[in-house]
Amino acid sequence: MKPGKTKIAALVAAVAIAAPVAAAPIKVDSSLPHYKRQSGVAGNLNSVGSDTLNNMMTLWAEAFRKEYPNVRIQIEGKGSGTAPPAMIEGTSQLGPMSRSMKPKEANKFEQKYGFKPTRIAVALDSLAVYVNKDNPVNKLAIPEVDAIFSTTRKCGHPRDINTWGGVGLKRSWAALPISRYGRNSASGTYGYFKHHAMCKGDYRSNVKEQPGSASVVNGVANDKGGIGYSGIGYKTSGVKAIALSKKEGGKAYGPTYANVLDGKYPLVRQLYIYFVKKPHQPVGKLVREFLTFTLTQEGQKIVIKDGYLPLPKKVIEKQLAVFQ
Repeated sequence: MKPGKTKIAALVAAVAIAAPVAAAPIKVDSSLPHYKRQSGVAGNLNSVGSDTLNNMMTLWAEAFRKEYPNVRIQIEGKGSGTAPPAMIEGTSQLGPMSRSMKPKEANKFEQKYGFKPTRIAVALDSLAVYVNKDNPVNKLAIPEVDAIFSTTRKCGHPRDINTWGGVGLKRSWAALPISRYGRNSASGTYGYFKHHAMCKGDYRSNVKEQPGSASVVNGVANDKGGIGYSGIGYKTSGVKAIALSKKEGGKAYGPTYANVLDGKYPLVRQLYIYFVKKPHQPVGKLVREFLTFTLTQEGQKIVIKDGYLPLPKKVIEKQLAVFQ
């Protein structure tokens, strides 16, 4: 699968055919294969990249090592922007990213290796907009989100929104200033939110940039006027993931699996792992087995355990074809 713009519309069409829209609890497709242990798998595996995928990578690594005690895996998750340099420098074999590689990143990779990077999708994420659990707001339109976080309002809202009264809250909430929490520029989540929730606009200078997704959620949980964005896997009892509509006056949908599969929730993305694969040559056994594990029943159950959304079977089959 080549790097480039994520084609969410194509993904939604694929998953809508591949899996029924089901109510909670989320379950892995029972027809997915179970992982089969292989002989001769040993060595060191390093992963550098996405904070969004950090917990999931750690859980996969723990489960994989139960199959292969002689494998050592190191996981570092400081942001998607750290993945391409680490792969180019040869300090990691795996580059988890919550966004596609940028053209300049892919070009540097190709200059180093002489061929393009390869990736597979390993999970789905409904990127959530969180408010404090006590906040009465239950839904926002994307233009309102943009007017809260950006200076440019490219999504079309007529004015800046600086207090909770600006989105219709009353009484003591009306004058309460909005506190904004977000990620730093090394984060794929930062870039995705800028592109899809701010219509490629510019962040306000007073967005409190956090080093990780958990810090964003914790900030909102401890701030009555807080609002922030993070992967759905980081949701806690201290925050509320609000429903979103694509346009003002449109119907708002929550970040649920059913709404992702239906294409109704507006902030949906694939989560990737990039790796080095020479054209027309097989992937190294250790890398291949780890990546294969993520796409089995066992691996996709870990996706759900970490709070994210599993890939339907037809999508997984396309990912497995990358190894052939």
